[in-house]
Amino acid sequence: MLRAIRQSLFMLLVALLPLASAHAGERGPLVLAAASLQEALSDAARAWAARRHAAPVLSFASSSALARQIEAGAPADLFISADNEWMDHVAGKRLIRPDTRALLLSNRLVLVAPVGNRRALRIGPNFPLARALGNGRLAMGDPDAVPAGKYGKAALTALGVWGSVESKVARADNVRGALALVERGEAPFGIVFATDARASAKVRVVGVFPESTHPPIRYPIATLKASTNAGAEAFRRFLLSREGKAIFVRRGFAVR
Repeated sequence: MLRAIRQSLFMLLVALLPLASAHAGERGPLVLAAASLQEALSDAARAWAARRHAAPVLSFASSSALARQIEAGAPADLFISADNEWMDHVAGKRLIRPDTRALLLSNRLVLVAPVGNRRALRIGPNFPLARALGNGRLAMGDPDAVPAGKYGKAALTALGVWGSVESKVARADNVRGALALVERGEAPFGIVFATDARASAKVRVVGVFPESTHPPIRYPIATLKASTNAGAEAFRRFLLSREGKAIFVRRGFAVR
């Protein structure tokens, strides 16, 4: 029910955007982006606006929630997912322009703890995560839908740990929700992207999951088929340009 209310409010907001900006001139493209992109994409939007373009409107949530909003008819222009699966889902519904789909970024997966938790853990096969959690919870995005959670489940499964911690997982709506649980000390450990950990002064990185334990973390971008914004394609190209990618690199993302 809560998700349905959020989705309804979101669609009402984006439906009103053209009316709200009618007296302000050109409207920037509406970008639906994975929650982990908040700081970096905001930097890129400011850089674009500084070139005297209309400022992009950014909406952040889990890739799964955004994909469902697109499927429900949200009138957005660009979609940036934190995995290929949700972009494939939208593409399968014929809701993107296939020729605009491109790989934008990549990331790493890390285990984090509150800065005050100095417990040492070495990530490896059968590492004692369940014992370290004790009666606490492991914060992570919903492993059934949220990309960071799906990557996390894959990594823990490959390491032989998932079975011992599955019942201890605190499922967040997105990766930033998982990060917040650790920041507030409500979870002794959490699994997030490296860039999320870098964006917070309240957590420390306990370890980095080997890339061989989970699918490659990729961020595809595409223009939505329903887009009518004249500046959407130009902004997409800017994000994929050397200058645009450099902005993401400064926030800890990798480009390929």
